[in-house]
Amino acid sequence: MTECSHGPCSPVNCIIPPFMVDAIKLRGDAKQRKMAESIEKLAASTREEREAIPTPATAFVAGQELAAARGTPSARIEVYDGQKKAALPGKLARKSGQEPVADTTVNEAFDGSQSTYDLYLSQYSRDSLDGRGMKLVSTVHHRRAYNNAFWNGRQMAYGDGDGTLFTGFTNSLSVIGHELSHGVVQFSGGLIYRDQSGALNESFADVFGALTVQYQNQQLARDADWLIGDGILGPNINGVALRSMKAPGTAYDDPVLGKDPQPYHMDDFIVTSSDNGGVHWNSGIPNHAFYLLSQYLGGNAYDKPGGIWYDTMQKINNPNATFNEWADLTVAVARARHGAGSREELFTRRAWKLVGISV
Repeated sequence: MTECSHGPCSPVNCIIPPFMVDAIKLRGDAKQRKMAESIEKLAASTREEREAIPTPATAFVAGQELAAARGTPSARIEVYDGQKKAALPGKLARKSGQEPVADTTVNEAFDGSQSTYDLYLSQYSRDSLDGRGMKLVSTVHHRRAYNNAFWNGRQMAYGDGDGTLFTGFTNSLSVIGHELSHGVVQFSGGLIYRDQSGALNESFADVFGALTVQYQNQQLARDADWLIGDGILGPNINGVALRSMKAPGTAYDDPVLGKDPQPYHMDDFIVTSSDNGGVHWNSGIPNHAFYLLSQYLGGNAYDKPGGIWYDTMQKINNPNATFNEWADLTVAVARARHGAGSREELFTRRAWKLVGISV
């Protein structure tokens, strides 16, 4: 079991990073400090359950299961109303085949799950998170004024926010795509949630959270905002999102939440024992490499760049992968997909060089 800044932990993948929780504990008012402490306690209470869920040892091969006898793939989605309680999943509110309901939050979770499913199926021939048609289960209205969203290894849970620091977490499609993409990592052989492999885990989720938004909106890479967690910051928070792939370190600068600490270059790589070795900090470096590659190649980022990153996840076969090992494989994948000396290979190599990684 790994160590977090507040004790032993395993990767319950939450959208709010530990250093932001720490900032609230230091700078918030009494109510906000109590809220931040409750976030930590909830993470601790769910770790044992998450630790017990096995990570598949082998990666899914794209298209392999689609050739099986399951017929035409289609998303199986269930959204539950947690009714502001702690128990999961709660009361079934909507499932596949049903029309939208009166509760906007339920519909946002449903539609976000569908959008994420559609991206992976249409672009990468992956049938749900496990590649085998796994049901996508979500709980909304989880706990009272809960300031987080998480993937627990089996399902999603979304808080409504307190209305001051954060609003409802289903407000952001990038949050939904990010958290569900942790499931894709889990079912692709996994990346240990510590140090550089953990930062790659977070970065992959950020990349495909952003791509979920871009695919849903049919955006070109040049027209996207490349924000993760846009739409969930409270009305008086000085910031636009939790993270920016375009400009890591600029997403927010707020008296309570602190300042976005993400680096974009290896010169500023953060060595720390906090945040499982800085997984939410240093993910800004591979995030920015993907952004640069997408700008170089143009068009839709979920096409060639997304394909390179997705295939790399399926081939990495190293749960402790470093940035250099991941970068080397992206170049090899680009070469295999598009040819030796192709612009895709050359631009992949250049994108990594610009963030301080030579391949």
